[in-house]
Amino acid sequence: MGMSDQQHEIHDRLVDLQNKIKNLHGDVVLVGDIMLDRYIHGYANNLNSSAPVPVLKETRRYEDVGAAAHVARGLENIGLNAFLFGVVGNDRAGVNIIKALEAEEVDCDGIEMVEGRITTVKNRLIAGREYLITNQQLLLRWDIEDDGPIAEKALDLIIEQAINKLDSADVLIISDYGHGVITDHGASKLIGAAKAANVPIICDPKLTGLNRITGADWVIFQTRGLDLMAKRMGIEDSYQAAKQLVADNQWGNLLVLEGEKGVTVHSSDGEVISLECTLEEPRGVTGIIDAAGVALAAALKLSLTNHQAAQLANAAVECIMGSDDNFTLTGADLADRLAEVAWNMQISQR
Repeated sequence: MGMSDQQHEIHDRLVDLQNKIKNLHGDVVLVGDIMLDRYIHGYANNLNSSAPVPVLKETRRYEDVGAAAHVARGLENIGLNAFLFGVVGNDRAGVNIIKALEAEEVDCDGIEMVEGRITTVKNRLIAGREYLITNQQLLLRWDIEDDGPIAEKALDLIIEQAINKLDSADVLIISDYGHGVITDHGASKLIGAAKAANVPIICDPKLTGLNRITGADWVIFQTRGLDLMAKRMGIEDSYQAAKQLVADNQWGNLLVLEGEKGVTVHSSDGEVISLECTLEEPRGVTGIIDAAGVALAAALKLSLTNHQAAQLANAAVECIMGSDDNFTLTGADLADRLAEVAWNMQISQR
């Protein structure tokens, strides 16, 4: 039994994508909130004798760039030049973020270091039983952040610098985590300038800030975000809610990441593309939004069809969900995943 014509087409498309990803290059303007992620791993074998809380015996810890900075790293890792615009504080966390990004050749000239501001740090305590190899879980997350508004002068400088860079950019990514970099006014200026320069726009929005991204070409949700929006809209069918969101906000496409169920693209022309997750044992979803954003940037640079973009995003998400510790997408991982999916298609039909 061989592959059908449709399966042959999908297989050949995957092989073609693999070759294109290996030779990818281009420039991406990325504007958004910048954070530091800190992970503290250990064992939690006992409860505290004076309170019903687990006692964490720390075994290792490490830091990683987060939010828009993590997207920038992913872009660089697949061959795209990331020009990152955002804000950090003039503190140890802020300095460490910039050092880490510069070591990976991310252009940090657009990062404004604000005196007296606290850089956002997400601390995660992760533990399991000492006698178990797997089944670690998140025990606690505590955040260090500055809730105060960012000075308008700093924001205006960031937006103007980003707009000036759009003339030579292939893609604009707006990454909004609700920490003040993306404002209504700033987002409007960015999207207007990108439209004028004919630069496609990808947005990873806060659900409370959808008004900021009217007219975006691609918007990324996780399935729980779409379900929440459907409830707010009083719509029971998530597909109908997606269709309404695309129409109301004048989006080109809405990419919904459904974890172990795969990905779905809802387009403004009414087309719906659904791809299943091909992993046998998905391990987690941390980092899939960033990976999907990077994959979409690659798809737009390569002028791929929506079907190809969906395939690329699905493969990128699978790279993250198939890994125990790696939350950052790389070009090699993505090419290998595309090759593996294509190979499995051949094997399954023999």
